[in-house]
Amino acid sequence: MRNFQFRPAKRETVNLIVGLAGGTGSGKTMSALRLAAGICGDKPFAMIDTEARRALHYADSFRFDHGEMKAPFSPAAYTDAITAADAAGYPVIVVDSMSHVWAGDGGVLDWQEAELDRMAGQDWVKREACKMAAWIKPKMAHKHMVQRLLQVRAHLILCFRAEPKIEMIKEGGKMVIRPKETLTGKDGWIPVSEKSLPFELTASFLLTADAPGMPRPIKLNEQHRPLFPLDKPINEESGKRIAQWAAGAPGPAEFNEAEHIKVLDRSATPDALKSAFEIAWTASKAMPDARKRIKAAYDARLAELMRPVDEPL
Repeated sequence: MRNFQFRPAKRETVNLIVGLAGGTGSGKTMSALRLAAGICGDKPFAMIDTEARRALHYADSFRFDHGEMKAPFSPAAYTDAITAADAAGYPVIVVDSMSHVWAGDGGVLDWQEAELDRMAGQDWVKREACKMAAWIKPKMAHKHMVQRLLQVRAHLILCFRAEPKIEMIKEGGKMVIRPKETLTGKDGWIPVSEKSLPFELTASFLLTADAPGMPRPIKLNEQHRPLFPLDKPINEESGKRIAQWAAGAPGPAEFNEAEHIKVLDRSATPDALKSAFEIAWTASKAMPDARKRIKAAYDARLAELMRPVDEPL
């Protein structure tokens, strides 16, 4: 019997996999770059570019190292590129776009078709019989790629192309056309990807051309909601919040800087002040800007408490 051990759960150095899906003009690439820049601060991030070097259009605005991926867009090619970026120690890896591994030249759909040709040629009866078997190799390769994604130490930001889909349903005895409802998309916009991949993402958003960069959540768990305000475009501040939260700091909704500073200002003795400062310092772990303000408030209040009674203000 294996010696299986448990220990108290503690969030620390966790990585996120964020999916951004949208059509043309929705701001996928810009949002991904802003998010990555916020996480990395002054460090470069890795960009895996399948879009004919389109990411280089942003080279003057963001600090990143660029790697161009060309066809065939096989799962193994994505696995190799992501593994290389992770081994190089980049804090963030942006992939623009993940859709090519499914529907691009040499992707999973092309691979399945090639397998079908190999198994059955132009014998259409045989092709029908072999259709499921032709999925085995490409699906297994895609599964291996996904497993590698889940082991990456860096934060992953995956961009997906999205397409509008409709469905016909019966309502009140009549057939009605409406945007397709699915757990992996929103308002009829469906990411171009293998159907199970979106479920592996930590969080995912639909971006639309009428409001570029504004996140419309497809998957957003309660603990991640403070990291992604829905009333403003995805930007560097979102990235900073991710970096702080992933490092173990309380999320924005958990840490009330103003309240901690009020407690410091109200402290009546040096000992009480020291205790309040230690609590605030611990709570603001990995929040450098908040810590500067907390330290300034502590120093100012300590100077007041240590000033001689007869010393003029």
